[in-house]
Amino acid sequence: MLGVTLFNWYMINRLKKTLFTNSIFIMKKLIGILFISLTAFCFGQQTSQHSFEINDNWQNLLDKDFSNWETFVGVPHTSVELEGHPKSENVHNGTPIGLNNDPKNVFSIVDEEGDMVLKITGEIYAGLTTVQEFGNYHLKVQFKWGEKKWEPRLDKKRDNGILYHCHGEHGAFWNVWMSGLECQIQEGDTGDFVTLVNARADVVSTKIKDNLYKVTGKKDKSITYGAGNGNPGYCHINSPNEKPNGEWNTVEVICVGNQSIHVVNGKVVMIVKNARKVINGEEITLTKGKIQLQSEGAEAYYKDIQIKSVKKFPKEYKKQAKL
Repeated sequence: MLGVTLFNWYMINRLKKTLFTNSIFIMKKLIGILFISLTAFCFGQQTSQHSFEINDNWQNLLDKDFSNWETFVGVPHTSVELEGHPKSENVHNGTPIGLNNDPKNVFSIVDEEGDMVLKITGEIYAGLTTVQEFGNYHLKVQFKWGEKKWEPRLDKKRDNGILYHCHGEHGAFWNVWMSGLECQIQEGDTGDFVTLVNARADVVSTKIKDNLYKVTGKKDKSITYGAGNGNPGYCHINSPNEKPNGEWNTVEVICVGNQSIHVVNGKVVMIVKNARKVINGEEITLTKGKIQLQSEGAEAYYKDIQIKSVKKFPKEYKKQAKL
């Protein structure tokens, strides 16, 4: 009788251990499956949010949630009313507010007569940057100036810009913008060409005098623009093609391979060739990068920010540019 009792006790305890072991195993399996599922879901959400495949049809690059963009806000000027962030009289130096932190709403979406419009206050130097890189594309935007101006550009032209082929780290230039090429948007100078940090390119142009280079259309020759070897970093267009302040302008940047053109209200104003970047002293062909919209001391507005893929320059612009 005692033997039967001991045997039953042994079998019951063994069964308990087996059930406990199996329960632990099942729980581990369930946790593993749950972890994989959550990871896949989160990755899928992130991918769907940041995945923007361009094709040969126009697509809107901007939405009300800025789902294809991220912000980087630079160093606030001492005149900015903002607590909790270091300020500087020289906004090129200091501590930037940083990535995806926009306490003054430098970038926001507003409604203008039923249109979704991007408002850039200009109060702090900042960049609105695409999460993805793009190459071989046609970017077209509607742009106009607002009224307000801010330090340190109260006594200067209203200034902004579309940076393209951006690469590297945020804050590489003046603690705010990335390295890349720029289609300048500035009063009387929209379409000018600028290089930032380690980007270089060639423009058929002329040196007018020290620190002044321009496309003249006369005895121009190919000049390299970009950092290093004493190269200039800024080339002016031949003549402006902007509308009066407060009116919408159509600004286009078209990139094919390592060439690009700037178009203002249907007129090709700048032709850029042989784009490249300098990494550790080596020049590397530059054919793609992120797109960055600047905030640079002036109130500005964008709408209808559209992009599509291209394999060649449009015929009407190719004829103008003699490409």
